[in-house]
Amino acid sequence: MTARMKNPASYFPDAQSVLPTLGQIPRDKGVDDETLELLHFRVSQINGCAWCLDFARRSIEKAGLGFEKFTVLPGWREATVFTDAQRAALDLAEAMTRLADRPDAVDDAIWAEAEKHWSEEQLAAIILWVATTNLYNRLNVTVRQVPGTW
Repeated sequence: MTARMKNPASYFPDAQSVLPTLGQIPRDKGVDDETLELLHFRVSQINGCAWCLDFARRSIEKAGLGFEKFTVLPGWREATVFTDAQRAALDLAEAMTRLADRPDAVDDAIWAEAEKHWSEEQLAAIILWVATTNLYNRLNVTVRQVPGTW
């Protein structure tokens, strides 16, 4: 695969400084690294972003996280290795990522379950994390960013 062009953010110095910062803001807000990486990985799977999946793999290794949960992530609803809080976050992330799939994509039941497990600040971090992942996915998939580059 050949990229169609350089990553669009690389054309604008402001974007090159803002995007990495945007990706760091949700960290250290009470959501553990494993959950954040699970969300990043799942959203990138849904969006088919090979670049982000490769980046996530490297982040998982760097953080010293095990791969057990990541290998069963597409079947997270049936897999028994996820906490209830992780399940609520994954459900929210999938709903946010698939906004057009149904009316009221993030319905009250999804929100209520997320609120049971996460504080308002933690939910803000999760939402910002998922939105940022979706942004990166859309940039990389559109220009066919080659994994391991940029």
